[in-house]
Amino acid sequence: MANNFSGDYRFAGFWWRFLAYFIDGFFLLLISSAINMAYGFTGVLLHMNPETVGGMSFLTGGISGWLYYTIMESSRCRATPGKMICGMIVVDMEGNRISFGRANGRYFAKILSILILFFGYFMIGWTAKKQGLHDMIAGTLVLRRTKYVDEKPVVVPDVKKISESDFQIS
Repeated sequence: MANNFSGDYRFAGFWWRFLAYFIDGFFLLLISSAINMAYGFTGVLLHMNPETVGGMSFLTGGISGWLYYTIMESSRCRATPGKMICGMIVVDMEGNRISFGRANGRYFAKILSILILFFGYFMIGWTAKKQGLHDMIAGTLVLRRTKYVDEKPVVVPDVKKISESDFQIS
């Protein structure tokens, strides 16, 4: 795999990816809440049918989630805010940034992962490259940074080994 980025990366495991998804869910909740409040106020002011406002809110929520993942993962950041916080990036099989088209394929392949009772996500736990079904379909990898380029090495102090003589009473 070509190393087209700096730092030391490893395949991101299930729990790191789950944490990133949880963080992204929080960000999407904030975005959706702001949109829903705007629709709610607009609906009240314009005396709109509540079902129409709810439908618009549902549609906008779905579109914002789709754009959130596809734009962020295909951008120069190569990650959503949740993945960035966890030190992860999404790349193709050669380590390059993914295109918007590939990000779309990855996003919509997640539907299949969900339809088979989330089995496509659980696959992350046991596949060699920690890929979910949607990653395999889209030809992507999720990598987690384990060491940063500018990171100074950690110096562990020399600690005296504890022996039985340390516990004897004289």
